[in-house]
Amino acid sequence: MGSPLRLVTYLAPGLPLELFEGVAAHLARTLGCAAQLVSDATRSAPEPGPGDPFAAGEADLAFLCAPGYLWLSEPGQAVVELVPAAFVFDDPRNGGRPVYFADFVVHADCPARSLEALAGTRWGYNDPCSLSGYFSVLAELERRGLGVAHFGSAHALGSHHAALAALAARTIDCAAIDSNTLLREQQAGRARELRVLASFGPYPVQPIVVRATLASARKQAITAALLTMHDDPDGQRLLQRAGVRRLAPVSRADYEDERRWLARPPGVGCLPPGT
Repeated sequence: MGSPLRLVTYLAPGLPLELFEGVAAHLARTLGCAAQLVSDATRSAPEPGPGDPFAAGEADLAFLCAPGYLWLSEPGQAVVELVPAAFVFDDPRNGGRPVYFADFVVHADCPARSLEALAGTRWGYNDPCSLSGYFSVLAELERRGLGVAHFGSAHALGSHHAALAALAARTIDCAAIDSNTLLREQQAGRARELRVLASFGPYPVQPIVVRATLASARKQAITAALLTMHDDPDGQRLLQRAGVRRLAPVSRADYEDERRWLARPPGVGCLPPGT
């Protein structure tokens, strides 16, 4: 049996923890090793420096949001590499591709019909390491020439579910939510009091990364196991329960269009939380 594979997910509970537990179990069976999964629900991705489990040699593989991948794979100081396999979720808008959207939501009775009409309102986001909840909004504001001071206040809430709860409680007025998180909430009969004002994207789906110093043979085995997971009956059932069709090939080039605005350090260009 090979050495244990240490995995960490930064994407639960926005995406179901059971998905990552199932992938860990599949990798353990396929690679013939133990797999240890840890969930970090405090952020969407690790940042360079203290707290980076790859630089500390504490993790082998992670499911994380794209900014973290880009921060940790900067040329000359890369501590992670992209696994060339990524989730294909069953949102019809995805067209069978490993992509997703940021759905910008407001209360169903909100009179605004555009981002411009939300001037002075309270924006909530999950955390400043998130593509869908944070950077997508900054990029859209920049594209429209509005600037980050367009909103009256910004509130870091910790997760997409917390943002949805704050919207329901009317302590914020708007938020961008991972489209797969929102889709599952809608399928469960929740989020009925909300309306999608706009959808940003599609963006390359959250990447899977491995420690750069992991043995090449193990990296290749991980990729092969993930790309064939849907061919395994148990693996297919698990993916389907989480709203995933399969894992499909991806490459570094798929994420390069976002590098300019995703690679900004967390917090740059944003209102201070709670202002």
